[in-house]
Amino acid sequence: MAIAIQEDHTTLTFDRDYGELIFRYNYRPKAGAIYLRFKQYSPNFPGVYIHQLMEQDRIQFQGTFTVLDEGILRQRNYL
Repeated sequence: MAIAIQEDHTTLTFDRDYGELIFRYNYRPKAGAIYLRFKQYSPNFPGVYIHQLMEQDRIQFQGTFTVLDEGILRQRNYL
């Protein structure tokens, strides 16, 4: 997480502890963090799904903790 903040990268993770790092310990990557909660998926599905979301201008990832779950997208701003 520290590297993502320093280098201004979006964090992609399957680890739910990243929400705690952001909201409890104040690690706040400007580029955002995306937590993937898919139960079963093909190896390329997460990348394809995120790419499709990024092509949509209405979704902003910067300064947000985004949770992607089986067809559901939730976001919470932290900046």
